[in-house]
Amino acid sequence: MRAHRVRALLMGGQACVFYGAAEFSRDVDFAILADAANLARLRKALAELQAEAIAVPPFELKFLRRGHAVHFRCRHPEAMPLRVDVMGKMRGVEPFAKLWRRRATMELADGTKCNLLSLPDLVRAKKTQRDKDWPMIRRLMEAHYFAHQGKPSVSQIKFWLRELRTPELLIELARANGVFCRRLMAARPLLAHAATGNAVALEKALDEEEAAERQRDKEYWLPLRRELEKIRHAV
Repeated sequence: MRAHRVRALLMGGQACVFYGAAEFSRDVDFAILADAANLARLRKALAELQAEAIAVPPFELKFLRRGHAVHFRCRHPEAMPLRVDVMGKMRGVEPFAKLWRRRATMELADGTKCNLLSLPDLVRAKKTQRDKDWPMIRRLMEAHYFAHQGKPSVSQIKFWLRELRTPELLIELARANGVFCRRLMAARPLLAHAATGNAVALEKALDEEEAAERQRDKEYWLPLRRELEKIRHAV
């Protein structure tokens, strides 16, 4: 992707590894800029990987812009049988231009640099109907909290209050940052339970918050799934 100057940001399980919440994943997921010039560069990168499109929809700009994922299987000897998934639009996530400006760049041991979704954007992208994503959000947030709790910035404290999913950590954070907690209660009402230390009510509210997000994701994907079914039947 970097060699062909593709505007792409690593997300999914591989990005979680970079952020300290290890997840076994056979796939590589990218958020990409869905425009004609970038897709031309992406096609060259995929050709070098000897990647073939699998399943539906076809690798076309209109499907990426509508929110579909396009899936590929690599046939290059050094990448076989790696799967690459690309998306140009995600529910609840900002347009790519903003994601790119907020991107994180991390370096591998050999000096290779990787562009990733920022952690807040990755957390938002993980709020899906899939069972595996919610434990991962919790691990991502815990890893970030423990890595920075010594001298957190104001933005980090607010991020934790908005996204932490571990009751005891939310209670600890709310008690130490009452002013910020109260300011964010309108956006995240369950912080009221964290402020009073009511762990039982807080855990129930977290479950309800998750259920509501899962439902929103199901409703978002319903017309997209119907479109995929039409494409399958037309092939």
